[in-house]
Amino acid sequence: MEKITRIGMDTSKQVFQLHGVDENERPVLRKKLRRQDMFAFFAKLSPTKIGLEACGGAHYWARELAKLGHEVVLVPPQYAKAYVKRGKNDAADAAAICEAMSRPSMSFVAVKTAEQQAALMLAGVRETLINTRTRIANTIRGYAAEFGLVAAQGLDKLAELRKRVAEDVTLPQEVRELIAILGQDLDHAKRQFDKVEAKLMAWHKGNATSRRLAKIPGVGPIGASLLVMKTPDPKAFKSARHFAAWMGLTPKDHSTAGRRKSGAITRAGDEMLRSVLVVGATSITNLAKRRPERVSPWLRALEQHKPPKVAAVALANKNARIAWKMMVTGEVYDATRRVSQTPAAA
Repeated sequence: MEKITRIGMDTSKQVFQLHGVDENERPVLRKKLRRQDMFAFFAKLSPTKIGLEACGGAHYWARELAKLGHEVVLVPPQYAKAYVKRGKNDAADAAAICEAMSRPSMSFVAVKTAEQQAALMLAGVRETLINTRTRIANTIRGYAAEFGLVAAQGLDKLAELRKRVAEDVTLPQEVRELIAILGQDLDHAKRQFDKVEAKLMAWHKGNATSRRLAKIPGVGPIGASLLVMKTPDPKAFKSARHFAAWMGLTPKDHSTAGRRKSGAITRAGDEMLRSVLVVGATSITNLAKRRPERVSPWLRALEQHKPPKVAAVALANKNARIAWKMMVTGEVYDATRRVSQTPAAA
């Protein structure tokens, strides 16, 4: 076999498509492997550079292939897609990955350790349990409303609603039994959520960087934990703006013929991290209405000429940049360093 300098690999559950090139960029390897043949093939192969799409299972294969002496990089799927010439098949995808990983300006995803993935699983399971809890609560409300029983917003108001349903003898017996079953599912989801929340808070308290980031107004323990978990290598970003853009908190750019027009935020990147930062920033903008002296002059000036949601997103963008700087330099948040000038002047 000719010397292979680079391999692009399209992965799936059971089938793996390889596309390799030599030092002259000529394709010298086009091969399909079954899952059980992966380790045997790469163990015999001389150390080379391997590229995979950053998708499910990619971090596992990156760690395992690195143990065999290979250099592994993870290419964001949206960046690899631009190099697909025509059609959609495994061979074309593998060739596109191989081409994308060769670009000098390509940005790669940092390979996560098993411990980092386990920490991220905590955040993911917490999010799943929140959705489950909300879904069951809304189901109870919907069915109860069909029989004229309603409750105020909030999970804490459901206990009274469930009690009213159970004690209402005018309702069919089957309705009361089914609401009781849903209530048991809701209680179970709450208990599981509390367990996962406690584990996540323990992780936060045990991580020095997360504790530092939590002091940023509008970030909090959950946002700080997610920032650390999802950014194993903050120095991979050139600047704070690149970091905010990675989260989708920067405006879309519509520029042509020297005319620049900014649109809404791109909403690219990690939705969970972005939403947590925006929700946290929204709580600070709400505080500014009640206690303006407790927020920065920058935010007070911004809210005078911008809608509340726009101000919240701008604050989330700013918090992301502050967090990046703190992660890179190891600084501690200094609440006295508030920007005194107006947003326009800044």
